[in-house]
Amino acid sequence: MTEHAVELDTKELALPDESVSATLNRLSPGLPEKLAGNRKPAAKKAPRPTAAPRAARPAAKEIRIAGQPGFVLHSYPYKETSLIIEVFSRDHGRVALVAKGAKRPHSKLRSVLQTFQPLTLGWTGKSEMRTLIDAEWVGGMLPLEKSALLCGFYLNELLIKFMVRDDPNPALFDHYVSTLNQLAHNEPASIVLRKFELALLWESGLVGNLTLCTLTRRTVFAQEYYVIDPELGARPARPADMAPRVLGKTLTDMHTGNYQDATTQAQSKLLMRYLLAHHLHGAQLNTRQILIDLQNL
Repeated sequence: MTEHAVELDTKELALPDESVSATLNRLSPGLPEKLAGNRKPAAKKAPRPTAAPRAARPAAKEIRIAGQPGFVLHSYPYKETSLIIEVFSRDHGRVALVAKGAKRPHSKLRSVLQTFQPLTLGWTGKSEMRTLIDAEWVGGMLPLEKSALLCGFYLNELLIKFMVRDDPNPALFDHYVSTLNQLAHNEPASIVLRKFELALLWESGLVGNLTLCTLTRRTVFAQEYYVIDPELGARPARPADMAPRVLGKTLTDMHTGNYQDATTQAQSKLLMRYLLAHHLHGAQLNTRQILIDLQNL
């Protein structure tokens, strides 16, 4: 009985010797043709679109400047015989220039490229760093000496910190020249520097009219206290304010350039330190710290 069961299983599992297509046709006539007709050919992939060729960038135009009034703000070595100088020019603002060969012993540029001396400059180039091609000493200004010299370096550091390159500011250039002349003639440094600091912030668009109260839209009152919001302007002082509190008279004096009053001098110094620190975002002014240490500011 066991052998018969095995034989039955074998017969049931054995496949007939015929193709699959023939078997399907026997079971359901026409089925292979139907299946073949329903089979869709593989879709052809669409050709990948080719990227349009990039337009060629226009070649940078070479700039050539001649006879431009300017001053050297700072210089540092470049390679073995050259210097990189930061200059403040009247019509082109702050510009970085490579002075090739300026460190060579017999270079005429060696004695010309000095700070606080009026120059006429010429340069050429396409990039942000251009090449100095001419520099001549103009003269007509007294040299800075002693504490005035340190104040001059303070001015230069302010300009480097606050001015972006290639941003013309003729009005600020005139303020700079006037400030150097006042320092050279031994005018009170504390007053001269306050005037320049305010002019720097004003010409840079970082401070508005200090005599206008932003809440009332009226002129400040002389004997009332105010604080200066670095982003908005003057408003009445509040007990919880951490910013320096200054009288309306101090703000009016600063606006008109009158620093004869002792209270105006003291309050304007604190106010300008506060405003400069805000706009420097934590960066330190090295020369100012030296001036503070020497009690000249």
